[in-house]
Amino acid sequence: MKLHRFATVLAGALAATMLTPTLANAAPMNNRPWVSVIARGLDNPRGVTVGTNGAVLVAEAGRGGRSDKCVDSAEGGQVCLGFSGGITAVSTGRRDTWTQRRIVGGLPSLAGADGSQAIGPHDVSSYGGGDLVTTIGLGGTPQTRAGLGFGGLLLGRSVVISADRDRMSIRSLGDHAAFEARRDPDRQGADSNPYGVLGTRNGVVATDAGGNTLLSVDRRGQVSTVAVFPNRFVQGPNGQRVSMQAVPTSVVRGPDGAFYVGQLTGFPFPVGGANIYRVVPGERPTVFARGFTNVVDLAFDHQGRLLVLELAKNGLLSGDQAGALIRVDRRGNHVELAPGRLVAPGGLAVGEDGSLYVSNRSTTAGRGELLRITTNR
Repeated sequence: MKLHRFATVLAGALAATMLTPTLANAAPMNNRPWVSVIARGLDNPRGVTVGTNGAVLVAEAGRGGRSDKCVDSAEGGQVCLGFSGGITAVSTGRRDTWTQRRIVGGLPSLAGADGSQAIGPHDVSSYGGGDLVTTIGLGGTPQTRAGLGFGGLLLGRSVVISADRDRMSIRSLGDHAAFEARRDPDRQGADSNPYGVLGTRNGVVATDAGGNTLLSVDRRGQVSTVAVFPNRFVQGPNGQRVSMQAVPTSVVRGPDGAFYVGQLTGFPFPVGGANIYRVVPGERPTVFARGFTNVVDLAFDHQGRLLVLELAKNGLLSGDQAGALIRVDRRGNHVELAPGRLVAPGGLAVGEDGSLYVSNRSTTAGRGELLRITTNR
């Protein structure tokens, strides 16, 4: 079961909004984290990054649209194309107020009539020179995309967004879906859903959650395979052994210069069954850490400790949308930060001051949030 199917299980600049942080828990006592809501009303918020100007950027997968350009979803019903995807910038001002502004809009989005099952901009990263790069999901093949007409052409790609004074340009960088259809690196049938993305000096690296791969896209748009993540046999709901797909969702660069990739896992989404892989280009991926559940994003804090964001800490089949943010110390111990505060979180970033930023309620339209989490250590 690949990532576009999991989404169905979970059911131009706009005006700025000023927010005073809403505390999600009492003032920190000793080492207890302080959690505040710094943005609201987001549409299926996913990946998060901190821009070069210090603003926190959130990719919004959107709420689809009411068009006649629709495709069948993997879990029944249809998702329809709209242009409600975008990127929101959240920045701080005086007196601890936060301003949120949709700085990029009009990106393609597929979703159900209620905004659920959304596929659209899944992640965002700085690309150099003030540009941004985002992955726009698909959950299918180039034929799926072609059936949506001209408006769906950016689905299944990495996209560069450039701003020049008051003008903004959007261009395709790499066609992940076409590469998957042509090469099918995991040999399990073509299925592409670009997800996590990281800008690099030479282009970008991105996870394809549908293709079970980590891909590289150079500045000329040439796509190549960095790593293929294997299936693993696990115990299914009825006790039988099931071949579980990897479904990689996130990629970050570690303090050692290697890439680290987290996996959502495919069906049956076992609790504790997700790995973190260490990837050195030219070498086979190795398991760096294990024992996680439905990983959706990764980061390293300023002390070099791994942070792991779990979409559903009790497993996607549990029906429980409680998420978790896990910090892994140098001995491999897992410490949950802000327990009980996350609901289907979707993205994670570390600020210059060490604050953690997490997109929350990532599978709902109009109810998504951006949280700021501060800890004393």
